[in-house]
Amino acid sequence: MASSLLQPHSPSSLFTSTSQYSTLRTLAPSIPHSPATPIFSSINSVKCGLLESSNIINQKPIIPVMNGKTLPKFIESETADKTVNKNGNRLKLFSGTANPVLSQEIARYLALDLGKISIKRFADGEIYVQLQESVRGCSVYLIQPTSAPANENLMELQIMIDACRRASAKNITAVIPYFGYARADRKTQGRESIAAKLVANLITKAGADRVLACDLHSGQSMGYFDIPVDHVHCQPVILDYLASKSINSNDLVVVSPDVGGVARARTFAKKLSGAPLAIVDKRRHGHNVAEVMNLIGDVKGKVAVMVDDMIDTAGTIAKGAALLHAEGAREVYACCTHAVFSPPAIERLSSGLFQEVIVTNTIPVAEKNYFPQLTVLTVANLLGETIWRIHDDSSVSSIFE
Repeated sequence: MASSLLQPHSPSSLFTSTSQYSTLRTLAPSIPHSPATPIFSSINSVKCGLLESSNIINQKPIIPVMNGKTLPKFIESETADKTVNKNGNRLKLFSGTANPVLSQEIARYLALDLGKISIKRFADGEIYVQLQESVRGCSVYLIQPTSAPANENLMELQIMIDACRRASAKNITAVIPYFGYARADRKTQGRESIAAKLVANLITKAGADRVLACDLHSGQSMGYFDIPVDHVHCQPVILDYLASKSINSNDLVVVSPDVGGVARARTFAKKLSGAPLAIVDKRRHGHNVAEVMNLIGDVKGKVAVMVDDMIDTAGTIAKGAALLHAEGAREVYACCTHAVFSPPAIERLSSGLFQEVIVTNTIPVAEKNYFPQLTVLTVANLLGETIWRIHDDSSVSSIFE
């Protein structure tokens, strides 16, 4: 598939046309770079906002794209036509309470209104869900990450699925931008639970027909479901953002913060024109407690880009960044999909170890958690295109080819 989102930079630039993805940067205009500016610009905190109604022309959303480039042809399809029934199978989107802003952005991309739904809490914390419109015979997509508070959001998702099933929806897809409990995906010690399998069973038994998830902690989690799972990789969104910056290939090294993330970092490095790879050797003494031992690879005088699927307490990535600086790295950047940001993550990330922390909005970032080095990119177009392709019975994997 031809790429049209990113045009090649000058021969001295590392980044070339590496992706065909619908990257959004809805919050801040592109920052011009001259030869005199640093390799990476210092960017203030940005967050994802909704498009104004004035940006809708002929029922088609006009979506800002980095550097004024147009979206690739496969995403510039007639968005208004996406509301047309396919084989009498209507498409409806509903949002839980976990990430309503992302849900609105996805709906805007698909030129749809979010379905009307009532979600309440009783005085004792019980969750009440009622659909405010008919879904009989419809293809329903429920958008709900199971981020903090994880148990409440997970239960809310299951009750939403049950409500749609009892309302005679034709099929139900659980769109889970962040799949909680994914870290408990195997037994490493005796008498441990495999919570990822349990949660997969709960979602399936509730009545979901399909799951759409972003950057699962480990690929084997897909096998825990007895229903189809579409696994969306959000790295292209970050890659497109990095491609808007000029950097020489001799100045960059991609770093995996632990041995378990080597495959992820290697894929990331390959898409950066085969950048070199370094690995932080980490010994973990307990949950959310990590001790960095040594570094495999050379980072002296380099711009190090640390890649991970999530940042929780930031202990792993912060200690890794400290080691990179000690080994002579010139600058350190952190890139991840899921900004879990449990305390004391903000203090660690804003301590001066990182030039920039780049995350996506699969999990909403609270206003109090913004700091100057933080950049938030939206995955709304990527998820919106995936939802449409599932509904249209088209290939999803071709998006990432």
